[in-house]
Amino acid sequence: MVALLTTLGIILFAIGLLLSIAWHELGHLATAKMFGIRCTQFMVGFGKTLWSTKRGDTEYGIKLVPLGGFVRMVGMMPPARERAEGDGAAASGRPMSRWRAMVEDAREASYVELEPGDEDRQFYQRAPWKRIIVMAAGPVMNLILAVVIFCIVLMGIGLPRPTNTIAEVTECVVSAEAPSDTCPADAEPTPAAEAGLRPGDRIVAIDGRDTPDWNAVNAAIRETIGPATITVQRGGETLTVDTELIENQVVARDADGNPVIRRDANGDPVLDEQGRQVPETVSAGFLGIVAAEERQPLGVAETAGYLGGTVLDVGKAVVTLPAKVPDVFRAAFLGEERQPDSPVGIVGASRIGGEILSQPIPVLDRTVVMLNMLASVNLFLFAFNMVPLLPLDGGHILGAVWEWIRRGWARLTKRPDPGPFDVAQLMPVAYVVVACFLCFSLMLLVADIVNPVRLVQ
Repeated sequence: MVALLTTLGIILFAIGLLLSIAWHELGHLATAKMFGIRCTQFMVGFGKTLWSTKRGDTEYGIKLVPLGGFVRMVGMMPPARERAEGDGAAASGRPMSRWRAMVEDAREASYVELEPGDEDRQFYQRAPWKRIIVMAAGPVMNLILAVVIFCIVLMGIGLPRPTNTIAEVTECVVSAEAPSDTCPADAEPTPAAEAGLRPGDRIVAIDGRDTPDWNAVNAAIRETIGPATITVQRGGETLTVDTELIENQVVARDADGNPVIRRDANGDPVLDEQGRQVPETVSAGFLGIVAAEERQPLGVAETAGYLGGTVLDVGKAVVTLPAKVPDVFRAAFLGEERQPDSPVGIVGASRIGGEILSQPIPVLDRTVVMLNMLASVNLFLFAFNMVPLLPLDGGHILGAVWEWIRRGWARLTKRPDPGPFDVAQLMPVAYVVVACFLCFSLMLLVADIVNPVRLVQ
């Protein structure tokens, strides 16, 4: 059964990734057609075509290697400007430089599919603001999908939050700095155990102070060291128990009741051997209970704050991605342990999806984790594609912005229109970026197969 669920999870998550890629390309296709640009192909994947069909001017299909997708538009690059007679390699008889040859090859490829009637349907002919919309539409579609998924999870299903009901009574006193699943021989019983508190008890007051939720319970416990009177509801009855709270090292929490995560000198969360974030600890009052959790939908403000923090985390992950390359290389080829926060490729992400679906937890919880992962992947696709380097969407956006600035400056200074920005001049850089991306993708593929990131260590 576990193997079946794992396989199903891998398939479902892989389908989700492919649909996210198709959704991204749909943004490019729809806006390009809206501005009258002819699109010859809409493809998910690269390499050999597995299936395709033609509708109107556009061929729609799926290719063998699911590492992305593309929409092919005619005239992505402007034609070369005519050079003055006697200028350049062609006029002098000198051979064309390798750089220039790459530029011209890319330019020629841009016009291979140009047909009669396409004279005014080319990408470069559109105003810079239209080209910016076309190129930004793909990443924005990923952003929209991520926001929709997160809103469904956060505002519709909700997040697990502690309540004022006791789920577990801790038998002995252990410090949060040295947590243990078993009680040491010399450990003292917790105040909760001595007072006879039980799982299912709902704490409604401490020392006469109402505690309608977990934050109120937690605050009252932490502020009290010494004798305390705890009022609980148990089986329809209201009981009062006396106990004496002790001082202990407990998890530090912020104003919203969330754990404060320990961070290193670079500001990154400190992880334990299982890849879990290590919380900060403080000295405070201690009772010895574990709160029961239930899913509670978030409000608009809370959801917006959660999304903002997630976007910042994803942006930081994109910025720090190059620094992760050595770790991935060592994990893939030198047998070193894979870091829990290591980047993963499509294979690794799908494998984690399979592991999630096979976990012995409620179906709703598994579904939420899968949806959160898919939303995070879409946020990453948004952030990564906005990087201002060709052939990424951000590179084309940067070229259009630069052209907009040049033309605006020319109008302001009453100079001749400089014409479209020749993005073909940057193609050698794009080739380097593509080569680096392919090498990194292959490295991730090897690491995800021989040394995968595991949800359960």
